[in-house]
Formats: sequence, structure tokens, C-alpha cells
Amino acid sequence: MTLFDPLKNMWFALHTRSRFENVVFDTLTKKSFEAFLPTMKVPSKRKDRRVVLDVPFFPGYVFVKTGLTPESHLSILKTVGVVRVLGCSQGPVPIPETALSSLRIMAAADTEIFTSMAFMEGEPVIVMNGPLKGLTGLFSEDLGQGRVIVNIDILGQSAAVHVSEADIDRIS
Repeated sequence: MTLFDPLKNMWFALHTRSRFENVVFDTLTKKSFEAFLPTMKVPSKRKDRRVVLDVPFFPGYVFVKTGLTPESHLSILKTVGVVRVLGCSQGPVPIPETALSSLRIMAAADTEIFTSMAFMEGEPVIVMNGPLKGLTGLFSEDLGQGRVIVNIDILGQSAAVHVSEADIDRIS
């Protein structure tokens, strides 16, 4: 894990408020920061109309290139929607330029992009959409192709259900 050099511009990941990625991106750009918000086109899940939406690759995150001087760090943190700069106990951790270059290539390509929240076995999850909406259980297994198994334990017995990975979310 490499800590940053405040004299050199590097890429950092910003954690944002839920659904504030575009606000943070626009505001940072207006503040003359080099920002990057990789998005992909996804059909809307609404049943009443069909539209294609631009959604972030990584919901809740925006990337910014800066030297992260105390002044720029404060300016970034004061941006509406920014929660924190990602890092460790020693401070913010930069993202390698090669990783951002790869993201730029993926964002520019006109191919289907698959992202995953990488659930851990035994992690509590809730089904957010579909006929099983509201079901809570423990993540069990990733079957591939966007399908996962969620276990529900009750009375010493276990029941498992196959659901779409896109339909589940972590329980805090």
C-alpha cells in the first residue's frame, strides 16, 4: 500500500452520498479538478416505460486527480455529496494510473460491462426487487451469470433460493 506524495498529482477514489455521483463529478469539474465518473448504459427496470440510463460502474464512488495538498483536500471534502477520500489508517491511498486507464478504455467501449459487489459467504443480504422482495438471509454462493444463492435459516433448518445478483443488497 503506497501513500501519496502531495507534490505529485495522483488519482484518488471519493466515497459519495447515495446517488450523488453526478453532482460530485460536476462540482469537482467546476472547481477545476480532473474528475472521472465511469458510467455504463443500462436499460431501466421500470415497467411503465423503456429508457436507457447512464449508471456509474461503481455506485457511490467518483475518482479525482489531485496532489491532495491540505487546501485541495479541504476543497474536495467540502464538495456537496463527498463523504470521504478512500484510504487507510495512514491516510488517503492513491489508485494506480494503469487502473484508471483501464477504466477509461472500458467506459469508452460499446460493450456490456459486468460489475459485482463481491458478496462474502455468510454476509447478511436483502432482496430488493422481484417476487422475493423483502426476503433477508445470508449470501451463500455465486453461481455465475448474475445468479446467486441466498440461505434462510429457521428452526435449525436451512432453505435456499436462487436470485439475481442485481436484486440483492447488503444489510448494514
